[in-house]
Amino acid sequence: MAEKIYTKNAPDAIGPYSQAVVVGNLVYTSGQIAINPESGNVEADTVEGQTEQVCKNLSAVLEAAGSRIENTVKTVCFLSDMGDFAAFNEIYGRYFTSKPARSCVAVKTLPKNVLVEVEAIAEIKA
Repeated sequence: MAEKIYTKNAPDAIGPYSQAVVVGNLVYTSGQIAINPESGNVEADTVEGQTEQVCKNLSAVLEAAGSRIENTVKTVCFLSDMGDFAAFNEIYGRYFTSKPARSCVAVKTLPKNVLVEVEAIAEIKA
C-alpha cells in the first residue's frame, strides 16, 4: 500500500492528488511548480527563478518522504518554452548532481501559467 506524503515546506496540491507517495523504497513525487509554500504564490517570473523554487520544493517533498534529491533516479521535466532549455539545465544541474535519468518536453501550458514543472522518482536509502 502506498504511503501518502505531505509537508508544509512545499506547496499544497492544487488538485485531488498527493505531494508524493512511497511504495517500497521508492518515492514518486507529483510534479512541482514554482509556488513558494510560505506565500502560496508564484514569485519568480524567469525560468531560472522558477527552476530554483521547483528544486527547493522537490527537495522538501523528498526529505519529508525520507529521501534526498541526491537519491533521485528519474525526473520528468516540463517546460512551457524549449527556448528555456539551457537556462533550465544550468539550475537543474546544480541540484541533480547525481545526473538521474530524465525526460524533458515542451508543453503548451502548465498550471498557474508557470514556466517549468518537474516530477521525480527517488530511492529511500537506509
